[in-house]
This record gives sequence, structure tokens and C-alpha cells, in this order.
Amino acid sequence: MDQQQQQGSGSGGANRAERPSTSNILRPKSLMALNQIHAGGEAMHVGEQSFEDQIDRVLNYEIRIVTGNSNLPLAAEIAKLLRVTITEADVKRFSDGEVYVSIKENVRGKDVFILQSTSPPVNDHLMELLVIIDTLKRASAKRITAVIPYYGYARQDRKSNPRVPISARLVADLIVAAGAHRVLAFELHAGQIQGFFNIPVDHMFAIPVFAEYLLQLEKQPEDLVVVSPDAGGMERARALAKRLNAALAIIDKRRSGPNVAHVMHVIGDVIGKDCIIVDDMVDTAGTLCEGAKAVMDNGARRVRACCVHAVLSGPAIERLQNSPLERLYVTNSILLPDEKLIPKIRVLGVAQVFAETIRRIHREESVSSLFQE
Repeated sequence: MDQQQQQGSGSGGANRAERPSTSNILRPKSLMALNQIHAGGEAMHVGEQSFEDQIDRVLNYEIRIVTGNSNLPLAAEIAKLLRVTITEADVKRFSDGEVYVSIKENVRGKDVFILQSTSPPVNDHLMELLVIIDTLKRASAKRITAVIPYYGYARQDRKSNPRVPISARLVADLIVAAGAHRVLAFELHAGQIQGFFNIPVDHMFAIPVFAEYLLQLEKQPEDLVVVSPDAGGMERARALAKRLNAALAIIDKRRSGPNVAHVMHVIGDVIGKDCIIVDDMVDTAGTLCEGAKAVMDNGARRVRACCVHAVLSGPAIERLQNSPLERLYVTNSILLPDEKLIPKIRVLGVAQVFAETIRRIHREESVSSLFQE
């Protein structure tokens, strides 16, 4: 190779010490059970193998976890729960910025899961995902599953104005063209994005994680009201409200431009209530903070929020600190830097959900039953 390579933080052995600690991530108690096998309830450690794992070894169809640079701690947790090690790979940059990938272990005939969010920097992480898929395809992996905790470009899922792209479909086409056999997505912005792919898509949900954690906290759940920030989020809000046995409200929102929202009024009774705003992501936090203010102005006792993907770009942190929000619960689908982990933010771990879903896909078992109430 003629171009000079810069040190990357891929999934190679030399990089494992650089992974930040995940000990501060909160996890619902019942989901921790996914870290134990059924036989005797004893937790198994990395390196130990069940009978099914031994069969996979004989058939040369073992699980392999490959990761890019988007969320190394989450990948490490998932691999530990699956009792496998992350496949050694170099995911680096040439001096001109091009992505370079080299898989250091044999993956021929393996069931490979690539864990990579297309989180900021979106284009860099997306290109990493595409190059890793192509690398595994050329290395004769039997099945390649793109595990995408956060699907970038998801908000561009339709032509909302003349002469604009449908970028969510374009990203789907790129993933399919690169050679992925299936996709495992987590809380897509819109469910119809699954239809943009011409390959199987499994869709995971975060509502069970939020509901479990909130039920551990609440002493008077009858005072809860789940608030949807817009009409499009009602299905998600209804699912959380059902699990919490809470009432529903909705915020009438009008947008004047991208990342700009103007709240009109709250539909529903929130007077004296403990309100929880639920959304799939928090980006610049404009919508969320305006919604929290509107809820408080309408007589709510306090307001918190559950947002799956913590993008937190631009002025998001400043807005959250100055907002009436008491707490913001997010998942670790996106790796947050230390400067964004302000006291108002609580991170809930979702590695158990990912690990169990990956195990079920590998075993050809039902995934939907995992998320049924």
C-alpha cells in the first residue's frame, strides 16, 4: 500500500484497552437475565461453550462479531454476553481520509454480525459499514448481518418538499449493494424504512427497556402521563403508556425548517401530572425542550423524557441544561462523549436486547416474541 495509514480504533486486539468503561450505564433488572443460560441459571463466561455452540463449531457456522469505530463499548458488551470475542480487524484511515479495513481472522462460512451505528460523523461511519460488508463478502462469510443501533439519514424518508432526496432509501440501497444479507435495526425513525430494503430486516424496540426502568422508579404510576411530541410518535407513546398503565397526551407541533420546531399547544390533561415525553431521538433538543416547556406551562407537576438515540448535536446540551426537564433517559445506541454526560442524562444499556436478538437470528428463532408484552 502506497498511502500512509493513520492509527484507527477498529476492533483489533491492540485497541481493546482504549475502549471506555461502560460501568456507569444503567440496566433494567429483568433484562440482565438474558446474560444467563437456562440450564441452572448460571452465567457463562467468554470462552465457555454450550452444546449448541459446539454444534456450530463442528458445522463451521459460528457467530462472529465485527465492529467499526462507532460504538466499541456496546460491541464489547454484546460480544461478552454472547460468549464470543470480537473478531480482530483493522478499521483505519489512510492519510487522505479513505477507509481501510482488514479482517485478521478467518470468517469463511461464518455467521457474521457487523455492529456499526451510522452516528456522527455519519458519513465516516456509514462508509466504514459499507467497506466492512464488502470485505466480509470477499472473505466468503456465509451470512452477513448489518447490526445498526442508530440508522443515520432516517429522517429523510420521504419527499417532504419538491426536489429533495429520499436519503433513507439511498442508504438502504448502498447497504444491500455492498453485500449484506440481512439488517438488524434498532428503533427506526419510521417503520416503513424496513420496506426500503430488498433483504430481511429485523426491527428492535427500546420501549420495554424504558418501561422496565421506569416501573422500578415509580411509586404512584397512576399520576403518569406519556406525552408524544407529535402525531407521528403516537404509536411509540401508546406502547409506553400501555406498559406503564398511564394516560396519553400529544403536543401539536409545527415546523418552520429543519431542526426548528414551534410548539402550539398540548392536547390532553397534564395538570398536576408527572409527564414523560417519549421520542425516538434527541438531536438539537429544540423540539424536546419546547415540548417540556409547553407541558409545564399547561400545569404539569414535573416533566422527564425518554429518547432512544442521543444524537445531541449543536446547542443540545445547553438547551437541556436550561430546560425544565428533570431527567432525560437515553440508550447507549450512540456512544456519548464525557462532555455530554451531564447530570440530567441517564444512559440505559441495551446490550442484553441486542445479544439475545442476535442469538435468536443465529438460531433461526422468533425475534418478534422478544418484544411482546
